[in-house]
This record gives sequence, C-alpha cells and structure tokens, in this order.
Amino acid sequence: MNYSKGTNYALHTMLDLAARTPGLKVGVQELAAKQNVSPTYLSKILTKLAKAGLIDSYSGAQGGYCLRRSKHEISFLDIIQAIEGTTPLFKGCDSNGPGCLVDAVMRESERKMDEHLRTTTIGQVADEMIVSGHAAGHIE
Repeated sequence: MNYSKGTNYALHTMLDLAARTPGLKVGVQELAAKQNVSPTYLSKILTKLAKAGLIDSYSGAQGGYCLRRSKHEISFLDIIQAIEGTTPLFKGCDSNGPGCLVDAVMRESERKMDEHLRTTTIGQVADEMIVSGHAAGHIE
C-alpha cells in the first residue's frame, strides 16, 4: 500500500496547524518551508483540504490557513480521503467471483485500517507531539 506524497504533506500540514493556537492563520510560504516543498504544490493540497471542510482559507496580507474544526474532531481518515478520495485500496477478485477468500481478507484488513484512521485524530497526535517536544511538519 502506498499513499501519495500529497497525502504525506497533507497529514504533516494538518499536524502543524493542529499544534498551533486555534484560529491562528499560517501562510502557505511558512507551511511549505517547514516541509521543504513548493508553495504552489502545497497550495493545491490546501485547496483540497479546504474543499473537504477541514481548513479555512483567508486571502490578503493577514491571510493564511487554520483548522476549521477542533483538532480533536479531524481524523486521519478525513485527511487521507480529502486527498486520495474514498476508493478502496484493494480492488477485489474479478476472476474468482464474490466468494473469493483473498477478497474477504483484504477487505477486512482495509476495514480495520480505516477504523484505526477514523478513530485517531490529528489532535491526539498534535498533543503527543507538543508534550514530547517534537517539531511538526517534519517529513520522515
């Protein structure tokens, strides 16, 4: 399984925003510099996050981005689906019909992964990061 680089940047950007004071607007230049990514590329990701209702975008000299909802209401799955969409990772067993045992195992594993991502919020991770003193936005 492999999520896109855009999803990786989205997760780190959301973590960065979640670790800040609620409502504080952060410009795309600062967010992009923290991850060493092009502001133009990150802007496209931010647009998807805004369309999904996860962040607010403000234009002008005092503009920037901030979380739309509480960091504890935004799950990892929300962020991933904003970038990747909702298409399942596993496409199914076309040749073996609906009773395919491989299909059943793969769908169950994806269901469990989705449940974990749905119940883990960006706020939980941001709070852990703040307590441990780790820097937000660092791509591993």
